[in-house]
Amino acid sequence: MANTKSAKKSILIYQRNNARNKHFRTAMRTAVKKFLAVLETTSDPAEARAALRNAQRVINRTVSKGVIKKQTSARKISRLQKHFNAKFGQAAKPG
Repeated sequence: MANTKSAKKSILIYQRNNARNKHFRTAMRTAVKKFLAVLETTSDPAEARAALRNAQRVINRTVSKGVIKKQTSARKISRLQKHFNAKFGQAAKPG
């Protein structure tokens, strides 16, 4: 248990930051799951690309807030793009 005033304040700051980080982390995971669900159900590359771009935006926003590292986001986005390319191939790339 915290004894000093500064330790008590540190606990409050940790709890505030933890709640904020949880919000962004949850949003990121949800966006990824939605993309994978769209990828499973649709045969329309445009719809899948829109879901992919949304997931990429959410992941990049999570990085900008300092919740995950830049390399972690690059890895996640790369894997999502790999899933997209496996289903739709090179023909679906925007020109």
